[in-house]
Amino acid sequence: MSPRSASVNEELRRRSRERLLQAAVELVSERGYDATTLGDIADRAGSARGLVSYYFPGKRQLLQSAVHRLMHRTLEEALEREPRSEDGRERMARAIDAILGLTQDQPVLMRQHMAGLLQAEGFVQCPEQVRLSELLGDTVARYGSEQVAADYPMLRALLMGAVYSALVPGVPMKVPVLRAELFKRYRLDWEMGAPPDTGTRNGPRETDLSRFFATGPAPEDGRPE
Repeated sequence: MSPRSASVNEELRRRSRERLLQAAVELVSERGYDATTLGDIADRAGSARGLVSYYFPGKRQLLQSAVHRLMHRTLEEALEREPRSEDGRERMARAIDAILGLTQDQPVLMRQHMAGLLQAEGFVQCPEQVRLSELLGDTVARYGSEQVAADYPMLRALLMGAVYSALVPGVPMKVPVLRAELFKRYRLDWEMGAPPDTGTRNGPRETDLSRFFATGPAPEDGRPE
């Protein structure tokens, strides 16, 4: 058997990392953060346990990358869904609704994600987090900002504050109330995006997240991509 090409090796590594991200999302959503071990994640992903540390320093960093993936893919879907729109205000509305909707659909994951951000290491600089920041930065630019470098962090802070407020134990705020405040700040019409009263965000809770992770069959040994 001929040696695998560099492109095949790279694809195998990418898919292995994707499986770990997907397994982390599934298990933490099912069991919670504390009840999920790195060994559990490796087993669910079908990977050797030592391979987890090859890609991620620890469980919290793995979960942050996994949730950032979930966030940026959810945001991509919202921005590109039909009917597609290049209107900056509509895209801002879709971005806000995507993050707030994810908070409703995946409260366990988002709560653990917010808790992780308060740890000493803060944001994990990973490809998933970079892609999320690119999408939000582009949203701010299309909205019409002339100071994206200043306005993007403000949008990020407002979204994080809304997520926290919706999930804080004991005194959560209702998502429509938080949405109304964000829409008011950005001068958006209630009918934009995916308003709660249209049913677009009030369907069954999303449980199949596999479409967000490219974990299909690996290429055969020695076959170029």
